[in-house]
Amino acid sequence: MIKIIVDTNIVFSALLNINSRIGQILINGKNHYHFYSPEYVRFEIFKHKEKIKSIGKLTDNEFFETYELVLKNITILNHSLIPTKIYKNAKMLCQNIDIDDTIFVAVSDFTEGIIWTGDLKLLNGLIKKGYKRLIKTDDLYQDFISKEKFR
Repeated sequence: MIKIIVDTNIVFSALLNINSRIGQILINGKNHYHFYSPEYVRFEIFKHKEKIKSIGKLTDNEFFETYELVLKNITILNHSLIPTKIYKNAKMLCQNIDIDDTIFVAVSDFTEGIIWTGDLKLLNGLIKKGYKRLIKTDDLYQDFISKEKFR
């Protein structure tokens, strides 16, 4: 099964619209993909909880129900599992793009997975540096749909 590293912006999108392509992949894709994210994702979600609730017009209960639904298929990895050498290499890759994305590159390298992100700055910056472990939502959705047809 393909290992997919879920970026924070993907989780945010799913929280805001559970019925979107992103939401459907995260909720129904567990038969085709192993989803992973660093602990950092939880921190970011709760840091922006009120904004997510406001934009998504969610009550506290709706937010927590959606949060559980979205994250139940994502394995959250403790940052301390990642060897220092992998983290340092990821930091070098991200230093001129967005240092906050270092952990996603490190998790990708550690798990030998593919980063799923909607962050064009990150995508384009990593591609320019020759990093290939990336996938856009449209490409993942096409893969998901084709796999669902044969299920």
